[in-house]
Amino acid sequence: MDDITYPISGACQCGGVTYELLGPPSMVVACHCRECQKLSTSAFSITAMVSAESVRFRGLMKDWSRVADSGNVSAAKFCPTCGNRIYHYDPNEPDKLKLKPSNLSDTRLIQPTAHVWVSEKQDWFQLPAGVKTFERQP
Repeated sequence: MDDITYPISGACQCGGVTYELLGPPSMVVACHCRECQKLSTSAFSITAMVSAESVRFRGLMKDWSRVADSGNVSAAKFCPTCGNRIYHYDPNEPDKLKLKPSNLSDTRLIQPTAHVWVSEKQDWFQLPAGVKTFERQP
């Protein structure tokens, strides 16, 4: 992935929210929890862990949140027009963002370095060899 050039642009489906990712994520995670399955309408959700200062957002975003199994608040920012999730975050750690990278113009960085909540993964999905796995949240 050394050939990826930053910044990388991203946008929701309708283009109402745009952003630039200024540098590589610290890690990319595939989450298999039931809540992420609902979010993605698939077997898992992909998240790129980035610092808030490594992303520049433009456009109006709405907020949504829920209490996670840990007791922490899992908050999300999304486009109010098309509904695309842009990122998740813990309000107690606003400088750490969980970017939803499928809406980047260059998606080559979407290569999970870890799979979490594999205790809830769909039976048909085979975990790739050599990638870190965690039964729940590490």
